[in-house]
Amino acid sequence: MSLVVTGATGNLGRLVTEGLLTAQVPAEQIVAVVRSKEKGAVFAECGIELRIADYAQPETLAGAFAAGDRVLLISGNDWGARVAQHQAVTDAAKAAGVALLAYTGVLGGPEADYRLADDHKVTEQAILASGLPYTFLRHGWYNENPTLNLTPIIERGTVVGSAGDGRIASASRADFAAAAVAVLTGQGHENKAYELNGDTAWSHAEYAAELSRQTGKTISYQNVPAEQHLAILTGAGVPEAKAEVLVDVGAAMSRGLFARRSDDLTRLVGRPTTPLSATIEAALVG
Repeated sequence: MSLVVTGATGNLGRLVTEGLLTAQVPAEQIVAVVRSKEKGAVFAECGIELRIADYAQPETLAGAFAAGDRVLLISGNDWGARVAQHQAVTDAAKAAGVALLAYTGVLGGPEADYRLADDHKVTEQAILASGLPYTFLRHGWYNENPTLNLTPIIERGTVVGSAGDGRIASASRADFAAAAVAVLTGQGHENKAYELNGDTAWSHAEYAAELSRQTGKTISYQNVPAEQHLAILTGAGVPEAKAEVLVDVGAAMSRGLFARRSDDLTRLVGRPTTPLSATIEAALVG
């Protein structure tokens, strides 16, 4: 049996793969599914097996999995094509006879009523239809999302959004990676869905206040109508389709759909989740 991480060189996949090593899983029991040997070279140097495959090329997935493998399917980022890509991975996993297929979706599962969840709901249904043992890791918001590019926010002194007073129980990407490690290495996770969010929820006004505290600058939150938010995002170069999804996420946040839902993440990782303030501090340090 191998523990297989797809998308292993991505932001989340890299943390999961490194987390498996930290959890004392022997390197020879870990498989990194990557698109090229060059991309996976750092893992190969550690003794991790590389399997070359691409979500977008279903024919390459035939050798990505083996009977008895425990597989983490990290959702793709090609929003226009990832339903078909996820289906191809699921089909390959079923054909191989894997022991577990874990999938990184989003909060709410089949009940989620925001557009970001659409592809994930279809994928979850495809995995259920496959008959494979599964674990659904339904991710909430990442701390890294609002801290990805703080420079323009600090320069203009304003956080702009359309989430109103909605609260967001975010956690760090490393926290979500640790949950995946716990599922891949643990027992009793088959056929379960986990709603994963952080321990503490915050509003965008509180986010702005924390930025003010850490930078010593006055930063406020400006809530704007959805139409204006969309125009701001597209004006900043965000593709319109992606901008529309992000604005819809803001609406979901305003309805409380990203507020604290469960303690699943804390229970899986066995520790408190990373507060937003710590991720802001790390981002400011650079």
